Amino acid sequence: MDFGVTMFPTDYAILPDELAKELEDRGFESYWSPEHTHIPASHNTPWPGGPDLPRDYWHTYDPFVALTAAAAVTTTLKLATGICLIIQHDPLTLAKQIASLDRLSGGRFLFGIGGGWNVEEIENHDTAFKARFRQLREKVLAMKEIWTQE
Repeated sequence: MDFGVTMFPTDYAILPDELAKELEDRGFESYWSPEHTHIPASHNTPWPGGPDLPRDYWHTYDPFVALTAAAAVTTTLKLATGICLIIQHDPLTLAKQIASLDRLSGGRFLFGIGGGWNVEEIENHDTAFKARFRQLREKVLAMKEIWTQE
């Protein structure tokens, strides 16, 4: 059985590279970094985990930057998004970021994806909440083409 760790990398937590090294030294299989581009100042969407949204959500580093830092100091630890909110990204840029991280880490990247729960955050990216999974699928298919076709 493999064990991984998910942690919000923030400005007040252990640095992602330090955490990754400690995880690898202790035999963990993977490090998962969540993503939120932002939390809207005005939002009505309730957090699925309870009445109060944890402050981590406002302070989260970009997962690809955090995971690249982790890749630089590890050799076996898998590096993952848990989750990447694909609809908040341009598929050309995101495909390049992912391919770069996967190559620089020696093929250790795991791509965890999702549609998101925060209506206002999603709509700030010009995506209708009800259309997010259709757009997610379109962007995944576009990225697959980018990765597999010259």
